Amino acid sequence: MLNIPAAPVVDGARHVHSGKVRDLYELTSGPHEGRLLMVASDRISIFDHVLGTTIPDKGEILTRMSLWWFDQLADLVPAHVVSADPADLPPGLAGRAVICERLEMYPVECVARGYLTGSGLLDYRASGAVCGVPLPDGLDDGSRLPAPIFTPATKADLGEHDENVDLATVERLVGRDVAATLRETTLAVYARAEQLARERGILLADTKLEFGVRPGGDVDRSALVLGDEVLTPDSSRFWPADHWQPGRAQPSLDKQIVRDWALSPASGWQRDSGEPPPALPAEVVDRTRAGYVEAYERLTGERW
Repeated sequence: MLNIPAAPVVDGARHVHSGKVRDLYELTSGPHEGRLLMVASDRISIFDHVLGTTIPDKGEILTRMSLWWFDQLADLVPAHVVSADPADLPPGLAGRAVICERLEMYPVECVARGYLTGSGLLDYRASGAVCGVPLPDGLDDGSRLPAPIFTPATKADLGEHDENVDLATVERLVGRDVAATLRETTLAVYARAEQLARERGILLADTKLEFGVRPGGDVDRSALVLGDEVLTPDSSRFWPADHWQPGRAQPSLDKQIVRDWALSPASGWQRDSGEPPPALPAEVVDRTRAGYVEAYERLTGERW
């Protein structure tokens, strides 16, 4: 089971749900009463475990980076953010919280991949395809794909593992038209983000998006709303372009640092043990935070 700490009490808000990283509240007073308040914590999760160690400033980095990306993508798809103005937020949450719309979320993790790694690499080595998308022979860890591909996953219950699926499965879940819209929009977002990241010396290997619609809204591209977070080191793989070398694991500016340590002999942890990974050493915490800060600064052009 996930070991998620109890959500902090927030004045003027009722706790609704806690995920691996974020705590969700309903505002019960003020000008945005009835809206949702999403607060990003410093928790970090890997392999469906929430670690006991936190990464300082992580929640604020995720929030500020998402807000920057939402602005870059506004002409492609609207975001769920209503306000991130500190004057609108409960005390103490400026920088790590946003007030957002209620959405009817699709039960699909919308993943775009431009490079082969992670679970996509495992699928390719087993079948020559990823999520039913056939790929050329001879690709290796870190290879750039001939073109970006849509590789969705079904959302699992908290603490369970999302399952990679093909487009036909998504069509059965949400209908053919919605599936096509999710695919088209995911690839459009990836294309925009990949170009912006490349201009800043970062390769966007893959990213995960979540979409919904406003209650009662029509299901078309104009009605689709981007929710949760977007293009952060938690939901994306960022590689320094000047260190890219297919055929090996790539240096990263994301939580791959934590995954790699947990799977190394140094951690003493076995992934199939059913036990959570041990506490992170200070050196791994520092490197992870530094990677998140570097990704933020290089992408946004802002100093942390």
